[in-house]
Amino acid sequence: MNHNNNNNNSSTTQPEESITKNRISKSASNNPDAFEKMTVQELRTKLRSIGGSTKGLKRDLISALKKFFDEEVDGSREMLEDGESHEKGSKRKTESLCIEHTEVTTTVSVDKRIKKRAKQTTKDLNITLESSKNTENCQKNGISEHEAEPWTVLAHKKPQKEWVAYNPKTMRPPALNGDIKHVKIMSWNVNGLRALLKLESFSALELAQREDFDVLCLQETKLQEKDVEAIKQRLLEGYDNSFWTCSVSKLGYSGTTIISRIPPLSVKYGLGITDHDSEGRLVTTEFDSFYLVSGYVPNSGDGLKRLSYRITEWDPSLSNYIKELEKSKPVILTGDLNCAHEEIDIYNPAGNKRSAGFTIEERRSFEENFLKKGFVDTFRKQHPNVVGYTYWGFRHGGRKTNKGWRLDYFLVSESIAENVHDSYILPDVAGSDHCPIGLVLKL
Repeated sequence: MNHNNNNNNSSTTQPEESITKNRISKSASNNPDAFEKMTVQELRTKLRSIGGSTKGLKRDLISALKKFFDEEVDGSREMLEDGESHEKGSKRKTESLCIEHTEVTTTVSVDKRIKKRAKQTTKDLNITLESSKNTENCQKNGISEHEAEPWTVLAHKKPQKEWVAYNPKTMRPPALNGDIKHVKIMSWNVNGLRALLKLESFSALELAQREDFDVLCLQETKLQEKDVEAIKQRLLEGYDNSFWTCSVSKLGYSGTTIISRIPPLSVKYGLGITDHDSEGRLVTTEFDSFYLVSGYVPNSGDGLKRLSYRITEWDPSLSNYIKELEKSKPVILTGDLNCAHEEIDIYNPAGNKRSAGFTIEERRSFEENFLKKGFVDTFRKQHPNVVGYTYWGFRHGGRKTNKGWRLDYFLVSESIAENVHDSYILPDVAGSDHCPIGLVLKL
């Protein structure tokens, strides 16, 4: 079933947590009671020697030292990390948090492994870290720019000489001035919209203020029909046009939406083919000069059980659908297209040749049904040799080491490809296993 309408408001902030970790030397840890008798200066000196934060009141410094001591005793200081880290064998002294887009002081958990105990022992498990907009402050906190922004590290099993890591700070063009008419579209697989909105670390308002998008496309909302009206009540002011489709064949699954401050001329849900339209995978809005399609392409699944359906039914049907739309005006197809097209689009190509999203069948289908039909991969056109990922699996903590996949795209009709001012990725926005992508199109 599909829903459209308007409304306002949502809450809370975004960036990823990171962890301060190290081992306190045995000589300093064999008598934690002595910390109470130390002066503030002595406590700070001791914390500096072990790579800890020196910010906060005396009780904060004592708590930080006791935390290090406790973890040394119970042997749990070692973090579980992916065995393929390109810093194998190295023991970094610190890993502190540097949050972009804010200059306030915030507190974060010392160790993710003790999150379950954090509620009972918050005072003992938190240290104060200074957030900052520039990398100099990151270094003061004992963290390099690359550790704060792992996407700036070239992470690939088989990199080519000319490849470089994507860095939105240095690779995005200057913003268009107000005299040039344009539209700004964002797309994001949120991996459950209700869960995202509950996160204290995410703020829809701050994201909207920072990015100032005109249209937001969401995939994998996982909403049921009964959830939509309540979610609409939380939409941000000004984004009064929203169009939702939910899965009816499997509840709490899939789901796509388009939220816009520009009223569309028309709206359509699905492909118009009953066999494909029960999972809420497609919403199309028509604007003055283009069609916008927000899509969530079916994953081929464990054991590639849906591979045949994906490449012989879904992809050709979607291709035919957007080519039909294109007869009247250009088309923008965006969303989680569930395919890393080339080896540059995945950290470990050799190890994933039979993984859903990187099989040769899916990659050929992507090429045959979309690229060879005249649709342009805008990010790859703008950045032919750039490694930029949009998805990192939660299971192995791939986001911290930038071991990801590029599964999210803006494909546009060839007739408007030259009007693309910027096709970009926002890897610093957390809250899902995907990050948002964006498109700035001159009209």
